[in-house]
Amino acid sequence: KKSSHVISVCPNNMRRVVRQSKFRHVFGQAVKNDQCYDDIRVSRVTWDSAFCAVNPKFVAIIIEASGGGAFLVLPLHKTGRIDKSYPTVCGHTGPVLDIDWCPHNDQVIASGSEDCTVMVWQIPENGLVTSMSEPVVVLEGHSKRVGIITWHPTARNVLLSAGCDNQIIIWNVGTGEAMITLEDMHPDVIYNVCWNRNGSLICTACKDKSIRVIDPRKETIVAEKEKAHEGARPMRAIFLSDGNVLTTGFSRMSERQLALWNTQNMEEPMTVNEMDTSNGVLLPFYDPDTNVVYLCGKGDSSIRYFEITDEAPYVHFLNTFASKEPQRGMGYMPKRGLDVNKCEIARFFKLHERKCEPIVMTVPRKSDLFQDDLYPDTAGPDPALEAEEWFEGKNGDPILISLKNGYVPGKNREFKVVKKNILDNKVTKNTENSSPKSEAKLDEILKEIKSLKDLVSSQERRIITLEEQMSKLAL
Repeated sequence: KKSSHVISVCPNNMRRVVRQSKFRHVFGQAVKNDQCYDDIRVSRVTWDSAFCAVNPKFVAIIIEASGGGAFLVLPLHKTGRIDKSYPTVCGHTGPVLDIDWCPHNDQVIASGSEDCTVMVWQIPENGLVTSMSEPVVVLEGHSKRVGIITWHPTARNVLLSAGCDNQIIIWNVGTGEAMITLEDMHPDVIYNVCWNRNGSLICTACKDKSIRVIDPRKETIVAEKEKAHEGARPMRAIFLSDGNVLTTGFSRMSERQLALWNTQNMEEPMTVNEMDTSNGVLLPFYDPDTNVVYLCGKGDSSIRYFEITDEAPYVHFLNTFASKEPQRGMGYMPKRGLDVNKCEIARFFKLHERKCEPIVMTVPRKSDLFQDDLYPDTAGPDPALEAEEWFEGKNGDPILISLKNGYVPGKNREFKVVKKNILDNKVTKNTENSSPKSEAKLDEILKEIKSLKDLVSSQERRIITLEEQMSKLAL
């Protein structure tokens, strides 16, 4: 069950036949110490989310914050020790439970918190200079803490949140409105929610041990499996690109399991893999381009990975990346943020108690040329639909890009929230001369300049002090 290849025996010459796979020799490697992010107080809140979100520009990490909730946003190159005074995103009044980067704009991130709100933030292009406490928009609608945040994969400005009020809300972030509220579908806490490839369906795992496939716009449950895993500990459910659902959970004997389901017939799983009896929740990270799924247990010190194929037994164990330190959380880089020249097929950002350590997964290849079999066209940053089109019922598959010459980020357009207002239609043209928006923008720029000046002068003072100390030593 745990072997990475399927062996069949031929009666003629008893030859071993190994299942062919280009991912059999994938290996993981932690980066050197100086490429880690050090001295970060990772959040201790008891919640089974990943605590970390990454994209080709930034790594965001939920941290311990007194009197509220905060997360760090670091440019990827800002490795080494992170100063205690480094600015944070700190607008929530309770601990932050989940964060997610917008797939269509690398400077926009959403956060959900114990304060029952969802906030959406626009990070300056080169990262934070001062702490940010004013989000672009606050989304209020949940009556209990919000532990799950996930952006729509192909429609611009569509965001899903799920709270401990057992409700799912789908927002049009561009207008700040709650467009769809799914009530009465989940009788207990929702463990996770995942969109399918084109964002027409969601699947959920719930504390009542059921897996549900839901059409959010019709507000109907399309498929459901009760007792998908018999054990009482938390489950996870994710969509694969072919529409099947992969779940992680626990057996009655508390063994950790990985199961695959066909949503057309949820009676029996297509396959179940039993793994071990550790009690950490298995967070699945899935790569639709290679059909490899990586399982990171909270509190484990390893990452197991499997290849999913069309033929039985469908789920093939590949290998385990093992380390000494347990993981508190995990970030997963989108494909366009990987180094294709080094045959990197995944990069994780492993959270320790006080640092974040990137782990690179590589397929060993001798050639330096672009390996197009490892890098089929992948989802790019352009949305296929506008929010309004999706809410009206349209679907759009991800717009794919080639990684042949590496990913070159385009210019992100500024994220704006347009509050709908009936008076807007009647506003006459002559009020357009002095716009409060441009004044606010000017204020923001002046504030940033002032903080930079303060920073420079404090550094100058420090240099003078150090020079004085040096000259004393020289004497």
